[in-house]
Amino acid sequence: MMSRPMLLVFLLIMLIITSQFEWKQQLVIDLDPTPAISKKQHQISKREEAVKEKVILSQEKHIHRLNELVRSLREQLQLCRHNNETTNGNESPLTEHVIELERQQILEN
Repeated sequence: MMSRPMLLVFLLIMLIITSQFEWKQQLVIDLDPTPAISKKQHQISKREEAVKEKVILSQEKHIHRLNELVRSLREQLQLCRHNNETTNGNESPLTEHVIELERQQILEN
């Protein structure tokens, strides 16, 4: 038979080997779900990126539309100013003419 110290050494070695085998199994089991979780997170991040891109594109369309409206309003404002200046420019001589006619009527009376 084996001596007692040899038996203890043998059991200790067996314990170490089996515990390492169990740790490796746990690591493999722990590593397996990680890629699945990683894939899910990757898919989620891809979806989030797609949504962000759609939001950005939508905002760019709105900004473009608003810029077009601003440009159109500026053109209308310039047209109104031009019409107003033209009207005011024509009114001054007209007003002077009306005042002159009123003076003549007063002098005649």
